[in-house]
Amino acid sequence: MAEGFSHSSCESLEYKLVLHMGFNLISGIHSPEVVDQIRNFEIRDSDVFVITYPKSGTIWLQQILSLIEVKGDVTATNDQLNSERVPWIELLNSEKQFVSAPSPRIHVSHLPYKFMPLGLKQKKGKVIYVARNPKDVLVSYFHFHKFANMLETPKDFDTFFEKFMEGNVFGNCWFEHVNGWCSHNDEMNFLYITYEEMIKDLQSVVERIASFLGRNLTPQQLNDVVEHSTFKNMKNNPQANYQQVPVILLNHQQGAFMRKGTVGDWKNYFTVAQNERFDKVYQQKMKDVPLSFIWDMSDLVTP
Repeated sequence: MAEGFSHSSCESLEYKLVLHMGFNLISGIHSPEVVDQIRNFEIRDSDVFVITYPKSGTIWLQQILSLIEVKGDVTATNDQLNSERVPWIELLNSEKQFVSAPSPRIHVSHLPYKFMPLGLKQKKGKVIYVARNPKDVLVSYFHFHKFANMLETPKDFDTFFEKFMEGNVFGNCWFEHVNGWCSHNDEMNFLYITYEEMIKDLQSVVERIASFLGRNLTPQQLNDVVEHSTFKNMKNNPQANYQQVPVILLNHQQGAFMRKGTVGDWKNYFTVAQNERFDKVYQQKMKDVPLSFIWDMSDLVTP
C-alpha cells in the first residue's frame, strides 16, 4: 500500500480503486501486472511475509522484525526507514527489489491469499498473519481515510461503515481476508498473532516471533526489541512513525498514521444498530473459520 513509499516518487497522480480479480488495487501505487507476477516469485526458505488487513498492526511488525534482525540495537536501524527495511511486496517496481534483495528477505503485504507466491504452499518461507478486532480496524481505517490522499475521503462514519461492510475499500472484505489466509494455514509455515495480544503482552509475542523465525536473542536483546516497539517510542521514532511519507500520499496536517494504538475505540463510534448488524455478519461470515483464528464474540460485543 502507500505506506511503502518513503520519497516523492509520484508526481501528481489521481489515485482510485481498480478492481483486479475481485480485489481492489490503488492506481498509481499498484498495478495488476505487478500483482500477477508475485505468484511466480521464487521463494527462499529464509523469506518472511507479514500479512495484514489494513490498519491491523503492519508498521508495528515492521518495527519488531527490523529490531529482531539487529538483535534489539535500535541505532542499527537509524540509516533506513522501516518501510524500506521491511518493504511492501505489491508496490509498483517491487519485483526487482525482491529478486535482488539479500537473505533474509522480509516483506509485508495486504494482499489476499490467492495472489501470494505459490512456493509458500510448499512450506518454503514463513508467513506471519496479524489480525485485529475488525470493529477497531473499521474505526482506525475511517480515520486513515481522512488524511490518506491516495484514498477517498469519507463523507461521514456511517457512510464509511457501509463501504467497509460491503468490502468497497482497499483490502476489500475483512472477513474474506482473514478467512482466506487462515483456512490455508496448514499449507504454510504459519504464525497467527493478534493486535490485542501485542497490546496485552508484547514481550511474549516478540518471543513467539523470534522463536518462529529461529532467531536466538538473549533476554536483554528481547527486552530491547520490546522497549523500542512500544507505541510511545515508535511514535517518536522517525524511522517508524511514517511522518516522512510525502504529503502527496499522506496529509500530515489532517492526522497521524500512529493515532491511538488502543483496543476498543469502536465503542465510541458504533451505534447499537451498527454493532448488532456487525455481530450478525461476523457470526455468519466466520462460522467456518477454525476457532483458534477468531475472537470470542464476548470480546467484540459491548460489555
